[in-house]
Amino acid sequence: MQAFGQLRFLLRITRTTGIARRYFVTNGFDGALTMLGLLMGFRISGSIPLEVALSACLGATIALTMSGLSSAYISETAERKKELRELEEAMLDELDDSAHAQAAKLVPIVIALVNGLAPFSLSILIILPIWLAYCGLPLPLPAFDAAIALAFTLIFLMGIFLGRISGSSWLLSGLRTVAIAAITSLLILLLRL
Repeated sequence: MQAFGQLRFLLRITRTTGIARRYFVTNGFDGALTMLGLLMGFRISGSIPLEVALSACLGATIALTMSGLSSAYISETAERKKELRELEEAMLDELDDSAHAQAAKLVPIVIALVNGLAPFSLSILIILPIWLAYCGLPLPLPAFDAAIALAFTLIFLMGIFLGRISGSSWLLSGLRTVAIAAITSLLILLLRL
């Protein structure tokens, strides 16, 4: 519990809680829309074997996760080093053993984990119906339809989350994110024409 308290302290002194939240939403949304795009493509293509769809979705999930982990770690490490150097210059002292130096090392890891795990977790949830169908478990809907419905649901929930954060209408915010998903799906459907 003490480590969690220390982490909260480091996030507070670096003001990165909001950054982590934005990374979660941004990359989570990217993961959900990517899965939706793949699923819509599979759905309109006809009879794609579940194992092919599952492999493609898992490949995209891994790529999104690795991109999120590495890009956030690289950019946040650079930003934290810059901020620490500027703080040292302002204080005319080295801060090697300070909480700020500790934060400069730890915060990029936390941000990278948030940025990488957001698309991973949402993507895995979205493709769960395909995996269940592949394993032979009966679903109330065809696998692709169930996964697409789950993608829309998770995108709507992300909109609700954003509405709660901003203090605006959770319903309007949820509908806004669903509209983005619907436009994405419509564009994919139009490509088939």
